[in-house]
Parts: sequence; structure tokens; C-alpha cells
Amino acid sequence: MTAFGAEAGGDAPVEPGADQRWSTWTSVTKGQRGPEPRPDWVVTADAALDTELGVLKTGKEADVFLVERAVPGDPDRRSLLAAKRYRGRDHRQFHRDGEYTDGRRVRRTRDQRAIEDRKSSWGKAVAATQWADAEFLALSRLWDAGAPVPYPVQIDGTEILLEFVGRESADGTAEAAPRLARTRPEAEQLADWFDQLRHGMGVIARLGWAHGDLSPYNILVDDAADGGRLVIIDLPQVVDLVANPFGADLLHRDCRNVCTWFASRGLDVDPDELFADVFAQAW
Repeated sequence: MTAFGAEAGGDAPVEPGADQRWSTWTSVTKGQRGPEPRPDWVVTADAALDTELGVLKTGKEADVFLVERAVPGDPDRRSLLAAKRYRGRDHRQFHRDGEYTDGRRVRRTRDQRAIEDRKSSWGKAVAATQWADAEFLALSRLWDAGAPVPYPVQIDGTEILLEFVGRESADGTAEAAPRLARTRPEAEQLADWFDQLRHGMGVIARLGWAHGDLSPYNILVDDAADGGRLVIIDLPQVVDLVANPFGADLLHRDCRNVCTWFASRGLDVDPDELFADVFAQAW
């Protein structure tokens, strides 16, 4: 896969083609970029182009697209990204926003008032970015803490650019990592994956949070890693275990969801034991 523009080594000026734009890296502020130190694959060059390569996933609240960010003619400055684009409030299907957002406040009181006044144009604009902001901030803190999440490259309005978790073949074809629910692991892999997941949930809990909607469908298995590396995704609804009165219940549901899957594959796991272990790390 290459970015389309001027041919490598040519003198013609590079201009975005179909399904392309200039990289948005320099158009966002420092606070809208991922935590430092950044992985060495992150492309920050002004000359980079973003090329949309197709849809990775459609969902209730957002769609995810495969994007190549590359400097034309320079194969060393190129990476694949997952572009998660949230829909406006009128098109999303978060039917129980309050259950997740109890205890969460936006950073500016003006924005909070605007959200409460959803008939205003400003209120609609703020509400449309609230979930994207929450996920980007959560991913940034979780990455810093060592949680198994994709690296958050940047946020621009309702679009989050994330590390693409998957593999690319020699012919340039990209394949997203499978969801845990779609895998059929061997017995020895099951125990390792469960330990990885318990560790990841513990890291989240030590920040005072729970995923809030964890299931085998939002855990990826990066099979490019030896033995498979679990990566937790979809964190717009991250729950504050202290401030949210539903926090403990949502964490317990997360534990039941994942333990049900592991038990169905033959691993002896106890959701109450997992909950006790993870919840204790929040204090």
C-alpha cells in the first residue's frame, strides 16, 4: 500500500488524491496527541498523506476505518492506523448514557451546561465529541499505565486515530486482529490469555476505573505476537469505580462476561474470584 500523489523521486508537487487528505497531525494541538514517548512508528512529518483504505468495523456509536499515513516516496515513514469516527448524538445508540457517565464531568462548566441544554447548537456539538474525548483521554492514561490498549495517536473532533492492531502481508494486504470471541485457542493458550486479561483489568482498576462494557467482542488477539497478545478496545464508557454508583456492578458484569467465554472453552475460572481480585486493586 502506498500513498498516491507524486511518484517516488518525481518533481511534481504532491496533492491529495481520491480518499486522501493531508496528515492532520500538525493541525491538532499538543493535548490532542498521544502520550510521550511515542512509538517509533508514529508518523509526524508535515509531508505525510492520510489515505483511507476501507472499513474495519461498523458499530452502534462509531465506525472504524483503515488509514495509511505515509510520506510519499519514503517507505520508512509510513504506518497503518485505525480511524474511529463517532457519529453525532442523533445517530448513536448509547441508550443508557447516564449509567456510564454518572460521576463524570466535562472539563469546562460551560460545556457541561451546554450538554444539559441539548437543544442548543453548542450543546449538540459538545455532546457529539464527549464520547470521543472520554475514550482518547482514557486510552492515553491507560497506555501510560501499561495497560494492553492500542496506542492513541491523536484526536481531532469526533475522530480518534489509533494504533492498527493486526498484520500486513507481503503484498500489502492488511488484516485486523481477530476478536477473542472468534478464536479457538489451544488449552495452554487459554490460561495465558486469561492471565493477560486479569492483569489488564487490574491496571484499569488501579486507575480507579472499570471498562464497563467488556466482553470477548471488544478484546483483540494480536496473533503477530508470540502466543497471542490480548488488546482491550472500545473504552468510551470507562467507568469511575468511586464516583459512579453503578461502578462495582458494571465491573462485576465485565468479569461475568469474560469468565463465561473462558469457561465455555474449558478453563476453570470464577467470575466472583476475578471480581474480588480486580476490585481490590482499585483501593
